[in-house]
Amino acid sequence: MKVDLQYNNDISFEDFKVQILNDYEIAVISRECSLLGRREVLTGKAKFGIFGDGKELPQLAMARAFKNGDFRSGYYRDQTFMMALGNLTPKEFFHGLYATTNLEKEPMSAGRQMGGHFVTHSLNEDGTWKDLTAQKNSSADISPTAGQMPRLLGLAQASKIYRNVKGIDAAKFSNNGNEVAWGTIGNASTSEGHFFETINAAGVLQVPMVISVWDDNYGISVHAKHQTTKEDISEILKGFQRTEKAKGYEILKVNGWDYTALIHAYENASDIAREEHVPVLIHVKELTQPQGHSTSGSHERYKSEARLQWERDNDCNKRFREWILEIGIATDDELKALEKDIRKNVRTAKKEAWNEFLNPHKKAKDTLLTILEKVSLSSPNKVFISRIKNDLIAIDEPIKKDLASKARKALRYLIGEDSPAKKELIAWIDAFYAENQPKFSSHLHSELPNNVLSIPEIEATYDENPEKVDGRVILRDNFDKLFSMYPEALIFGEDSGAIGDVNQGLEGLQKKYGELRVADTGIREATIVGQGIGLALRGLRPIAEIQYLDYLLYGLQTLSDDLATLLYRTVGKQKAPLIIRTRGHRLEGIWHSGSQMGGIIHLLRGIYILVPRNMVKAAGFYNTLLKSDEPAIVIESLNGYRLKEDLPNNLGELCTPVGVVETLKEGADITVLSYGSTLRIVLQVAEELREVGIDVEVIDAQSLLPFDVHHDMLKSIQKTNRLLVVDEDVPGGCSAYLIHEIVEKQGAYNYLDSAPQTLTANSHRPAYATDGDYFSKPNAEDIFEKIYGMMHETNPVDYPKLK
Repeated sequence: MKVDLQYNNDISFEDFKVQILNDYEIAVISRECSLLGRREVLTGKAKFGIFGDGKELPQLAMARAFKNGDFRSGYYRDQTFMMALGNLTPKEFFHGLYATTNLEKEPMSAGRQMGGHFVTHSLNEDGTWKDLTAQKNSSADISPTAGQMPRLLGLAQASKIYRNVKGIDAAKFSNNGNEVAWGTIGNASTSEGHFFETINAAGVLQVPMVISVWDDNYGISVHAKHQTTKEDISEILKGFQRTEKAKGYEILKVNGWDYTALIHAYENASDIAREEHVPVLIHVKELTQPQGHSTSGSHERYKSEARLQWERDNDCNKRFREWILEIGIATDDELKALEKDIRKNVRTAKKEAWNEFLNPHKKAKDTLLTILEKVSLSSPNKVFISRIKNDLIAIDEPIKKDLASKARKALRYLIGEDSPAKKELIAWIDAFYAENQPKFSSHLHSELPNNVLSIPEIEATYDENPEKVDGRVILRDNFDKLFSMYPEALIFGEDSGAIGDVNQGLEGLQKKYGELRVADTGIREATIVGQGIGLALRGLRPIAEIQYLDYLLYGLQTLSDDLATLLYRTVGKQKAPLIIRTRGHRLEGIWHSGSQMGGIIHLLRGIYILVPRNMVKAAGFYNTLLKSDEPAIVIESLNGYRLKEDLPNNLGELCTPVGVVETLKEGADITVLSYGSTLRIVLQVAEELREVGIDVEVIDAQSLLPFDVHHDMLKSIQKTNRLLVVDEDVPGGCSAYLIHEIVEKQGAYNYLDSAPQTLTANSHRPAYATDGDYFSKPNAEDIFEKIYGMMHETNPVDYPKLK
C-alpha cells in the first residue's frame, strides 16, 4: 500500500503507470475505510467518526513531496496521507475507530484519542530519540480547530536553527536544515486566530513551512461566505506574497481533483521551502465532503441538491478515475477488479480489527462469569448476583466498562461476607484495574528513570564573603552558563534579545550567542509557545519567554491542549521538553499578578508549575529542567529582580528539586504554607508573631505541580496540628488545591486540632498601585490577624481577642 515515491521526471511509462495505480489504490482504500467507518459508528461499534473522504488526491500529492526528516502538523482528515507514507494500515485505522488500548495495534494513541488523530513514534522504548532524519514524521494531532498551527511554526523553525547555528549535535534531527514542516487545515479553520498568528510569524521568520488548506467550501454546516472575506483564503492573503523586494510567502492555488496539477504544485512547494527556507501556502480548492462533516449529522440538511450533485460530479476519486481511463493507464474492467479486491480487503481488515479488539474482553467476560457463579452459590444474595451475571451474559460484545461495572456491583451484595469466592472476585477486580487503569492514565509525566523528580538537589554554595547582587544578575549569569553547556538551548520572547528582557535577566547574551539562540519575537504568545513545542519535538531545548504571567492566557489553549497532553496522548512516544519562562506575583495592578494561578494549575496538568521565591531558586529550577526532558513553567517573582541576593559560586550547577517543599522557619504552633513573593511577607510576619508568643513554621511550596511529593507538609502538621495557606490567588483557587493535597491526599485531617484555613486575595483582580495591592491581596496585617485569630480560637486565655 505504500507509495514508491518518485522525484525523477525521467521515468518510463510502465513506472509511471505503476505510480498512478498505486496512488489510485491508496485513494480507494482510504475512501472505503471512510465509508465503512461511518457504518461502524452508526451500528454502535464505534463512538464517533470523522474521516478524510474527499481529500484523498491532494494528500497523495503531498505524500510524494514529503521526505525523510520532514514533519507533519495536521488535522483529523489526513488519513490518506498517512496511508500513503505507510504509517497507517486499514486495520490500524479501524483499531483507532474502536479505541483499542494496545499500542502495537493502535499506534496513534492506543485508544486515548478518537480516530483520525495521527502520530509517528519519535522515541525508543527507553525514551531516547529515534533517528528522525531516517523516517517520515508526524507530530501528534489535536482536535481543536487550528490548534495544530502554532506547533507547525516551531517544527519549521527547527530547520532554520539546525542550518544556521553551529555546534549542535544534529545527527538524529536534521540534515543541514533541509527538512520541511507540512501543515494541513480546513478552509473554515483558517478563521481562527492561531492560523493568522502563525501565518504572520512564519512570514517574519522565513521558515521552511508548507501549509495546505483543504477547501470544500464549508465549515460543518456554515458556508464559506460566513467564514472568510471574499470566500477565498488565498485571495485575502495576497499581501503576504513575496516579491523581488520583500520577503513573504509563495502562494499557490490548485484544484483538488486535478492530479497532475497537484503533483506539480507540491513538488514546487517542496523545492521552494526546502532549498530557500521560504514558507508556502497551497490553497487546494474544489474539494468535496462525500459523507458530510462527521458521523454526528448529515450534510443533506444544509447543502442544496445542486451542490450535492456538483460534489458527486467532482469527487476527487471519481475525477482521478476518469483521468486514468482517459490517458489509458488502465481499463474500466481493470479498475473494477482492483476496486472489488480493495473492498474485500478493507472489510477483512475491519473484521480482524473488531475481533482483535473484542476477543480479550470476551475472555475476561468468561473468567468473570465463572467467578460470579461461585459467588452467587456461596452468598445469601444469590438472586441479586445471578441477575448481574445474567445481564453480563446478555452482552455479546462487552467492553472494559461492562466488565468492571458488573464486577463492582456484584461486590455490593457481598458486604459482611468472607468467602473464598468473594476473595477471588476482589482479586479479579484488583487485577483487572491494575492491568487496565494504566492504559487510560499513564504518561501524564515521564515514567523513565531520568524524569525531573529524579534529579537530585544541588544546593547553592557561596564564597566566604559572597557578593550581593541584584537577583536578575544571578539569572543572567546562570543562563550564560547554560548556553555554554547546552549548544541546543535557545531562548526567545518579546524583548528577550536586544535589550536582554525587560528585567535584564538576559543582558548581553544575544551579542554573545547570536540572534537565533537569544531572539526577539513579535507580540504573539500563542506562537511563541508553538515555536517552543515544535523546536522541542525536533530535539532542541527551547526556553520560550512569556513576558508576564497574565500574557500566558494568550497561549493557554496551546499549552493545555497540545503541550500538557503530548506525552499522555502519545503514550510516551513523543516528547517536547519545553521550558516556559514567565514572571508574576504581587505586581501592583490588575495585570501580571498571581490571580490566574488556580486556572493554570488545573488546566495544565502534565506540565510542571514551579514558583521560586527568589532568583537563586529560579536558576536552580532551570538547571534541573535542562538535566531532564519534561515541560515546565517557571514563574519568577516580578518584584524580585532588583532585590539583593548572595551570588552563588556554582551557577549552572546548583539544582532546585522539583516537587519538594522547603521549611524556611521552624515553629511549634502553626504551619503556614505560601509561595512566590507573598512568602517574604509571611516570613516578616512570622518574626512579628514571636512578640506575642506564637511560633510559626513557614514552608515554601516551591512547586505547585507536583506538590510535596515527600509529604513533608504532613510531618509539619503532625507537629503543629494547625494549617494556614496564604495565597495571592483568588478564593478557592490555588489555595483550595493545596488544602486538598495536604488534608485529603496526605491525610493531614487526622492531625488537625482546628479547621485548616486559607488567606487569599479578594475575588477581583488587584487594584493599581501600592494601596491597590494592600487592599486586594493578603498584607502583613491580614496575615498577622489571621494567624492570631486561629490561635485565639484554640487558646483564648493565652491569646485574648484582638478586636
